[in-house]
Amino acid sequence: MQEHHNDPNAVNSIFSDIDVSAADLYDIFGFPSDDRAGIDKVVIALTFAAVPQTGVFDADMLYRVLIAPDRRIVRTSRDDTSLASLLAYLEAIKEKYLKILKPSEVRVTVDHNNRANLRFIGFPGGSFSASIATNEPVGVRSPGGHAINVFVGGRDDAFFNDLPGFFRSINYAPQFYHVPHTMPDVRELAIPKTFLELEGNDLFNYDPHLPQWGHGIKKELPAGALTWTGNRFKKDQNGNFRFVYSGQDARAGQNCNAIILELPLSFLTATPDAHRVVNTWGESWVLKAAHKVETITDDPLWIEHPHVLLDALTLDEELKKYKLVDTDGQAFADAALSEREDNRQLGANNFWLAPHFIKRLGHLGWGFGPSITALGLASAFDHDNSPVSVHRTYSSVLQAFPRVRKILFQELNMPDDSWNRKGLTIPLRRA
Repeated sequence: MQEHHNDPNAVNSIFSDIDVSAADLYDIFGFPSDDRAGIDKVVIALTFAAVPQTGVFDADMLYRVLIAPDRRIVRTSRDDTSLASLLAYLEAIKEKYLKILKPSEVRVTVDHNNRANLRFIGFPGGSFSASIATNEPVGVRSPGGHAINVFVGGRDDAFFNDLPGFFRSINYAPQFYHVPHTMPDVRELAIPKTFLELEGNDLFNYDPHLPQWGHGIKKELPAGALTWTGNRFKKDQNGNFRFVYSGQDARAGQNCNAIILELPLSFLTATPDAHRVVNTWGESWVLKAAHKVETITDDPLWIEHPHVLLDALTLDEELKKYKLVDTDGQAFADAALSEREDNRQLGANNFWLAPHFIKRLGHLGWGFGPSITALGLASAFDHDNSPVSVHRTYSSVLQAFPRVRKILFQELNMPDDSWNRKGLTIPLRRA
């Protein structure tokens, strides 16, 4: 599993007035260990911005890797594809994450001597602490004798992503123009999302005279309307479309800092034969006294940040000294769905936002769906056979849901069974 980062605006250095921050989580990776001898083990890696530099950590930061093994969740009915069924299903998952599973966690801080302090909290295999050197693999043992391998340090960023292509696809101005975070109306422009260039969309189409535009080079915002008035996809002289993606890895040669854990399944759960699906997500927290990431207040209003009410009851004394900035790895924790809003960094609580995400998915579908069918491919989104991408938003989840029903309920297809080493009957679904 690989989960794309959520990019909260408060630490998103894509804006001209936001610096790179150690609170900016990049990705979380999780997979079975390649060491198949003996007991089952899993590897979890949380990556984030290398600030102040690769292998050197910000002592004002606290990182959490939360872990909750479980049985695989299976729908009780394959035929009920109603909105009510989906929302009830997501509500049940939220309740399980928040009240039933009670996730364990690995909590990591790094001191001013760049030494990492780890706390393993609430695990069936025992709770304990360890202080380790950074930038080298270290083995520690739990009170029950479980061997755990840990790396806290700098490394090459393993995530491959054509970021300028992604931002072209959603017409995201800060990637291509000097836009401060104080101009929220000049982020995603009111231009249809698309995988194919739109004829006349000079605000974002590839510029052969400035090929590195969007790859670290930005322009000043042009005067006039920041819109598109065309009605077709762009084609070259041979009648071919042009993808907004180039396939160039925007992270090539760049580093990150990382927390990497190799953990025995028997340490994570008392029933490793039954609870074999390891749910994991990550969080970054910054010390309030450090006065960093000041666009997120130390004590936000609960109306804007619903998790505040839960935090008052559930946070321990250490966490109360910090504020949550970024989250990584939960369902829906994706920049395209969350729109990078700071008040949507809710951890497992983000299941509250399911209705919003359905409306957002409907908006995205009107853009991407037609650009898929223009290539002669089938689209799971119902866009009424539109010949070109459309900019359309929804205020009602009831209107958006029929458009995205197939996307949410369709079966996930895998190219082969190599991922299923034991040949188990494991149903795969999208939602």
